[in-house]
Order: sequence, then structure tokens, then C-alpha cells
Amino acid sequence: MPATDDDVAEGTVASTKSPGLVYLVGRGLIGVVAKTVFRPTITGRENVPKTGPVILASNHLSFIDSIVIPISAPRRVQFLAKSHYFTGTGFKGWVSRTFFTSIGAVSVERGVGQAAQAALDQGKQILEGGNAFALYPEGTRSIDGRLYRGRTGIAWLALTTGATVVPVGLIGTQEILPIGAKLPRVRKVTVKFGEPLDLAHYGAASSGKARRQATDEIMAAIHALTGQELAGQYNEAPPSGTLHKIADKVFPKERL
Repeated sequence: MPATDDDVAEGTVASTKSPGLVYLVGRGLIGVVAKTVFRPTITGRENVPKTGPVILASNHLSFIDSIVIPISAPRRVQFLAKSHYFTGTGFKGWVSRTFFTSIGAVSVERGVGQAAQAALDQGKQILEGGNAFALYPEGTRSIDGRLYRGRTGIAWLALTTGATVVPVGLIGTQEILPIGAKLPRVRKVTVKFGEPLDLAHYGAASSGKARRQATDEIMAAIHALTGQELAGQYNEAPPSGTLHKIADKVFPKERL
């Protein structure tokens, strides 16, 4: 699945390459099965530019989102995924590696240091290659179905590369594969591709204000597509301990 900000906060990334034959075949087969069984409603595909760098910025409700987006988009899509999906051995490892390659995943290796920025740099490399890159601005799945505040890494990517941002609204995917479920259920799913956003007028990527304002516009566009209740906070564990809680309020940090 696309790497969340929790993942990239402690990971480094492997080199990227454009999706190849495995992606095309896998996407085709998975797409046929998924569309036949689940019959998703897909709107706004014409809003996704056919060429050039584009960021698909989506809400995140379920693991299944990472399959729904690639099979619904009108062009190849890449995203970052945890490295353990690619490093397994034996038949199970081969299945995992082949599956995630087939849906356009690029490996992220867990580590320490400047990992969040390293992962963003990997996304930058994908976009500079003229590709489509999928990202969840919330950072991780919403357990309660609400839409959380976006992290500004997505704005950094858009403002740095000049990539067009297309908001994506997913509705009902949490009903197919709820958190903790092992087998998918047949449920109705809707995928909405919104109108492209041009965020250049907010300023340079080096400006924290520009990143925040651009990210808020992206989240507002996603909200307009999904109608989710707004959480008004970041999707993360609350700070533990009195001192940490005070520090989090007095010195709020920018979430990448």
C-alpha cells in the first residue's frame, strides 16, 4: 500500500523505475476481477492529465484503497510501499513481491535519520520522470471514517516539481476490507477524481505558510468529493505524558 507518513518518518527508499510488464498484466487482471465483482462507480477520470507529472491525493479508509486507485486511474500510477512486501522469501515472498509490483508500488526501506525527506525525494524522482504518483495526505488510514488534516509533504512535492494535483475521493472501501478483516466483502465502492488543482500561486515550497495553505486546499477538495466528517486534527496517536502534551500545544510541529 502507499507508504504513510508514519512509514516514511523512519524509512529510506530504493531506486524507482517506471512500471513495466508485470504492472500492465497485473493491473489488467486485477482490474477485470475487481470491476466484475465489485462494480465500482468511477467518475472524473477525464480530470487526470494523460501525460506529465501528476499527484493523486486521496483520502484513506482501507488497505484496499491501494488497489482501487491503480485500477481506477486512466494511467499508470506509482506509490511507495513498505519494503517487507518485497523482501519475503519462497513462494509467499514471490506472490507478495509480484502483487505489489503489479499495482505500481516502489519499495521503502525502514531506517532512521532523514527518512521522511528521503521518501519525499523518492516521490519527487517519480514525478520528475513524468509519472503519476499516489499519496495519502492524512498519513495513515482513518479508523473512524473521519477526514483528518493533511500533512504538508504533499504540498512540498507539488510546489517543488510543479506537478498537477488531482484530488481523489474514495467512498465505501472500508466496507470491503475493514481494519482487521482477512477476507474482502462485496460492497459498493465509489471513486471520484476531482478537478485538477494548480497550487503554484501559494508560493515556493520553502515557505511553511505556502505548504500549509496548499495542503489545506487539497484536503478541502478531497472533502468536497467524499463529504466525510472533518476530524480537525492529525491522524496520529496523541502525545503521551503531561510535558509532551504541553510541548505539542506550545510548539506545534509541521507534519510532513
